[in-house]
Amino acid sequence: MFPVRSVVLSTQLLSAVFLISIFTSSAIAGLPVAVGGQPLPSLAPMIEKTRPAVVNIATRGSVDVQDNAMLNDPLFQRFFRGFENMPHRKEVKSLGSGVIIDADAGYIVTNHHVVEGADEIAVTLHDGQQLEAKVVGSDPEADVAILKVEYDKLKLTHIPFADSSELRVGDFVVAIGNPFGLGQTVTSGIVSAMGRTGLGIEGYEDFIQTDASINPGNSGGALVNLNGELVGINTAILSSGSTGNVGIGFAIPINMVRQLADQLIEYGEVRRGMLGVIMQNLTPELSRAFGLERHQGVVISQVVEDSAASKAGLEVGDVVSDINGVQVRSASGMRNMVGLMRVGARMDITVIRDGKEEKLVAYIADEIEQSLSGEKLNPRLAGATLESHDEGGSTFLVVSDVARGSPAWNARLRKGDLILSVNRAPVKTLADIKKMVKFSDQQILFNVQRGQTALFILIQ
Repeated sequence: MFPVRSVVLSTQLLSAVFLISIFTSSAIAGLPVAVGGQPLPSLAPMIEKTRPAVVNIATRGSVDVQDNAMLNDPLFQRFFRGFENMPHRKEVKSLGSGVIIDADAGYIVTNHHVVEGADEIAVTLHDGQQLEAKVVGSDPEADVAILKVEYDKLKLTHIPFADSSELRVGDFVVAIGNPFGLGQTVTSGIVSAMGRTGLGIEGYEDFIQTDASINPGNSGGALVNLNGELVGINTAILSSGSTGNVGIGFAIPINMVRQLADQLIEYGEVRRGMLGVIMQNLTPELSRAFGLERHQGVVISQVVEDSAASKAGLEVGDVVSDINGVQVRSASGMRNMVGLMRVGARMDITVIRDGKEEKLVAYIADEIEQSLSGEKLNPRLAGATLESHDEGGSTFLVVSDVARGSPAWNARLRKGDLILSVNRAPVKTLADIKKMVKFSDQQILFNVQRGQTALFILIQ
């Protein structure tokens, strides 16, 4: 018997040969039903098995409406009484998709942005039945959410998982979702690229890129291989001013989703680990400076005192080559590895130090601490350390340290700055600032108090 991968490749090769035959024959005598006595290949049998596990999601919620300064003007209120009591929230609706990942428990995975701020969530099954869903847990950093539906005498279907690490550029994939609210739609294409990062879409990025058509409403839908196995969750598209597909779509690998889903179901949130380093990509210039022949890796530029990294023996200038046997190619890739590990997990790290290979062991520390590295918020804040303080029943944020010459230093943040607001929203805790400062921000506007003065700092 052929292994699964060989079967898939054989099917793909036959598909290509048959398609060439179709175009040749159709030019002569119309579209045939068979070629050489063999029936034409079809994705229909596989799709018929997977479609029932993909659901449509409709949400209803409300958002705050920014006040108009004119409404608070006493003169305006004098002549236009009643306008000052206008509602400050408005109703919003959204449509998206989801995938049943546990038919027995009723768990559905979708994107965080599909259900963000939702007060009501309605899930429509493939057969038209509608169920009410509740959010079990959600992670805005990776844009993943888990829903749960309660049902009686309904037989749900889930899609089996594939190993997304085995995906290769050129593999055929199928996207199933609810584009533009049209209802369940199936499109096909290939894997265009793997490991896409640095797009500024999410905090943790390791996207599968595909040319299978993904459009608004496809978010949270399934990306499956030709065996009908789930390889990714569709989440974003690259668009040039239009809202439609231009052949570049992105899906979160199912291996990443599974790790996040386990924590979301267990805790309702993702409890990310913290290594305690500031890092940068190994550039050709740095490689030559360190006398290395390798062209990929991560250079440790700072080690946080008393962190998991410092306890493991990591030093400034170390070049990380692999973690737990997996090659480290970039700083964003290493950040994903660390961020997906549970607190207390063992990390076997191989570094190159002074031209020699060293083996180190680190145990991931809890990220929920009183201090936070600026790089974990945004690369433009690298070099800064933020701390949460409680005094006299009040909580406030302060910049406890800034490395001279770092991005945060060059942005004019200084040690001792009291952070009052970010992007005009008050912040008092580390949780507040995490919500306001994301990797997708085009600019960050800080309002800080420095000594007896207050000033705005715009980081672009």
